[in-house]
Amino acid sequence: MPPRSVAVPLPWTDPAALFAAGPARAPHAFWLDAGPDAASGWSWLGAGHPASGTPREVALAASAVPAGRAPDAPAAGGPFRGGHVGWLGYDAAAAAAGAPAVADPGDGPQEAWLRVERLIAFDHAARRAWVIAPETDIEGAVAEAAAWQDAATAATEPTAPSEPRITNRVGDAGSDAAASARHTPAQYRDLIARCRDAIRAGDAYQLCLTTRFTVPVPVDPVTAYLRLRAELPAHHGAFIQIEEHALLSASPERFLEVADGIVRTRPIKGTRPRGTTPAPDAALARELRDSVKEQAENVMIVDLMRNDLQRVCLPGSVAAERLLEVESFAAVHQLVSTVAGRLRSGTTFADVLAAGFPAGSMTGAPKLSAMTILHELEAAPRGVYAGCFGWVGDDGRADLAMTIRSVVTHPGGAYVGAGGGITWLSDPDAEVAEVAVKARGPLAALGAALPEAWAPAHQPA
Repeated sequence: MPPRSVAVPLPWTDPAALFAAGPARAPHAFWLDAGPDAASGWSWLGAGHPASGTPREVALAASAVPAGRAPDAPAAGGPFRGGHVGWLGYDAAAAAAGAPAVADPGDGPQEAWLRVERLIAFDHAARRAWVIAPETDIEGAVAEAAAWQDAATAATEPTAPSEPRITNRVGDAGSDAAASARHTPAQYRDLIARCRDAIRAGDAYQLCLTTRFTVPVPVDPVTAYLRLRAELPAHHGAFIQIEEHALLSASPERFLEVADGIVRTRPIKGTRPRGTTPAPDAALARELRDSVKEQAENVMIVDLMRNDLQRVCLPGSVAAERLLEVESFAAVHQLVSTVAGRLRSGTTFADVLAAGFPAGSMTGAPKLSAMTILHELEAAPRGVYAGCFGWVGDDGRADLAMTIRSVVTHPGGAYVGAGGGITWLSDPDAEVAEVAVKARGPLAALGAALPEAWAPAHQPA
């Protein structure tokens, strides 16, 4: 059993400044980021060391609250008190679920975790911060945090990223460096047609078809992440560096949240770009909310996630808490739903992964059939993209997000995955445009533009 963690108040400092002064300089570091100027949510940052084990045996129901009793008040310092921070890739999870899948070691490890004992927690709503560490190490952790604060104060504009090369609004200009694409738009349209053939044959209801964009030059992950968060602020941003790979994410999608014995998932299905002025922007949001195709796509995944959670939750406890809500981010409007259930006693992190991962929003439905079809159509690994990342606490709490709107860096460069859900009603040109919208921001963080064929000016109207 790990030693008890304690929390010591820390004067409020911009998390970006503290990250730049401390963890950004460490070989193994993390920043789980609620976003620039966040007015709610939590951020956590620190340095860790590569874990020799994984959190798979953590009992997620360990902090379960019996029915009828209110949860305890949150402890000072927030829900994450130490444990593991890391990621899980798509390919190994698909194989574990019974689908044909092969991982490429060059894409980064399929499972990588940092063991985290010291961390700094930021409550953005209250604008309060804490140093968290085991009782036996709290003095050293406080001294380390104070040194980071001193360095942040002494630095000149420590959080200012290099000027981003492009933004994500429709019609903005691009940069002078282009990424390479796994598929051309024409090839992606052909794959959409094959998805519709599979749907016509009754082999799937929906397929999340993805592709990849590659930047084949070395990347500074810290600079790239600061650009990414500036361009695509999101409630589940992340910088996680482990060994020679780093995951940089501006994810808008929470995969799993576990607290007080309740597990929640918030699948996203349905996307529209942001408009350049308020009137067309509002019209795009209404169009998304009213789209029969997008509603059907979202509800299919809600039903799939309800089925997944029922495998680890008490009978009758799984329900859709919210359905078909539009959430707006810097580059896109998204259609989001929330499904929750009460975990059975003794449920472990491994049990939940076996039940629900890979997430239905990145596979389609039915899940095994969808993954099998996509393996044939995509004909290449997804890598860390389409997996999940976040923290798993020693006390049985957890918060994981989907690895979308993300960059994965490695010694030779970086890659960005993007895709969308294909249904019988999908418009191929609209699906190609959606991929471009989703990939453009992460590529901008790398100083790269979409390949010319994928740029909006070269797509059919």
